[in-house]
Amino acid sequence: MSDSPPALEFSGVSHHYGARQALNDVSFSVPQGAFCVLLGLNGAGKSTMFSLITRLFALQKGQIVVFGRNLTVDPRAALAQLGVVFQSRTLDLDLSVAQNFYYHAALHGIGRKEAARRTGELLAAINLADRAKDKVRALSGGQMRRVEIARALLHHPRLLVLDEPTVGLDIGARADILKLARGLVEREGVSVLWATHLTDEVEPGDAVVVLHKGKLRATGKAADLLQKTGAADVRAAFVALIGETDAGAVP
Repeated sequence: MSDSPPALEFSGVSHHYGARQALNDVSFSVPQGAFCVLLGLNGAGKSTMFSLITRLFALQKGQIVVFGRNLTVDPRAALAQLGVVFQSRTLDLDLSVAQNFYYHAALHGIGRKEAARRTGELLAAINLADRAKDKVRALSGGQMRRVEIARALLHHPRLLVLDEPTVGLDIGARADILKLARGLVEREGVSVLWATHLTDEVEPGDAVVVLHKGKLRATGKAADLLQKTGAADVRAAFVALIGETDAGAVP
């Protein structure tokens, strides 16, 4: 509906570490039910943004709203809508896959019986039901990522945010993770904010937010950014938006 609030809205957000400005007056929104790519090189401010969304860092300036809930005014309600996959792995390697899910469920006040039901459904959805009793350290990197995404969905969030989720994975595992996340949008209506520095992870219909050195450079559909820059592909459009001096760092 046109009057529905965005899944996520940043308004005038700035953040600094001492004298270093990590984010500078950043404003954008993620539409409900969209796959939105936050595209930026390492050091662009993506991880700082995720730390603010998840309240690991206190908001210094501006506001962040999740499905109409102000993250500062009503953090419990806002965070309840979020599922998070950080760049660094957060699974306990010495617990079983299922035990990792049960611990996450307990943090969200989900009882053991319901947690077991949801865990079974989610592991079946990512084709890892047969690994429920295995220790996490026995899984491959791609399997661990799939488990992290499934675990993030355990409390039925409406917005899934993922910070560089394919870092360190091979081409096949990257494709599997992307397919899983895009499928959540298409089948479940989950909104996704996908942070990456890899331009080949962007598709023409994606919403895109281009961040560079803490500043917002562009927002819009990927196809619109190609038209705006006159570029032949997403990499060329990205280079045009961030400037030629940094082009060598673009994969």
